[in-house]
This record gives sequence, C-alpha cells and structure tokens, in this order.
Amino acid sequence: MNFHNASFKAAYGTSAQLPASTGPEVSFAGRSNVGKSSLLNKLMYRKGLAKVSATPGKTATINFYEVDGHDLVDLPGYGFAKVSKSEKDRWSDLIEGYYNQDRNFALVVSLIDIRHDPSALDRNMVRFLQDAELPFAIVLTKADKLSKQQQQKQRAAIKKALDLPKGTPMVVTSSEKGDGIDELRTLIARAIEE
Repeated sequence: MNFHNASFKAAYGTSAQLPASTGPEVSFAGRSNVGKSSLLNKLMYRKGLAKVSATPGKTATINFYEVDGHDLVDLPGYGFAKVSKSEKDRWSDLIEGYYNQDRNFALVVSLIDIRHDPSALDRNMVRFLQDAELPFAIVLTKADKLSKQQQQKQRAAIKKALDLPKGTPMVVTSSEKGDGIDELRTLIARAIEE
C-alpha cells in the first residue's frame, strides 16, 4: 500500500451524510489533543493534508482521505475541546453514527497520549470497540516527549489499565520523530488486505 498516494476525499458534518463503504476502512479515534492530525500527516507523507491546530478539537467533521484507493477516516476528537455542549453532542452523534452503520471496518486506530494514563473516555472507547467486536489497535502518541525507559513503563501501565485482549496490537509513535510510523503503516496495510 503506497501511503505517498494520498489525498483528501470529503468531509461530513452528520452521520446521515456518510456514503456507504466502498471497501475496507481504517478509522482514527482519540481525544481532542492526542495528535491525530499530526499522526495522519506523518502517515500519509504530507505536511498539511489533515489540518493541525494549536487548539484541541478542531476536527468537527468526519474526514475521509483516500490512500492508494483505500479510505482512512479521521473522526472528531472526543474530550475536553472548548466547544459548546450542543457541539459536543453533535460530535458524539457523529462518532456513534459512524460506528453504528453497516460499514467495512478493517481497523480502528485508537489513539492515546503515552504521557498520561488512559482517561475514562479512552477506556470507554476501548470497551466500546471490544463490545462491538471491531478490529482495533492502540496507538500511543507523543512518545518523543518521554525517554525510552519512560515509554516502556507507560506502555505497560496503559496496557494494564485498558485490560486489553491478548494479541491487541499496540504501537508507540512520535509524529515529531517518525517513531513507530512504519510499524503503523504495516499494520494498516495488513488489516486492509485481510
């Protein structure tokens, strides 16, 4: 799968607007400030394809990117973005609406900031993915902010806190330095091929 061959496809503000799946989809979910846009840009070898902002929670739509003929789906960040309650509700409806549809889910990439213990929202997301029996991987972001030793310690603590099923992939990444990005590309390509 050629991640250089990437382009923005479309953005949707409500789940009712979403087109039907045309093939395997890989979606990205995580808290508002987890570094989702930066990770997507690094993954697709593009600086500004996914809009990066200093203000958490700028992604207010479901954004589809086409990578080598396959869809990568960027979901709005959940959590503490400074937006109104009605906007948070709309985002929640958008995310739930996406996952409640009959779509071809190849992989859900659940992003968690390695510097912190998983929040209640992170744990709820992982529990939802398990209950819905969706294929998922945990991707720990912002690893460049910790030493290698701290990364290993946090990885183990997060794995334990999430009580992950055996064999759940967990990748430690840094959009800044590129750590773990190739491993994630391989994971995504494999999920799409299966």
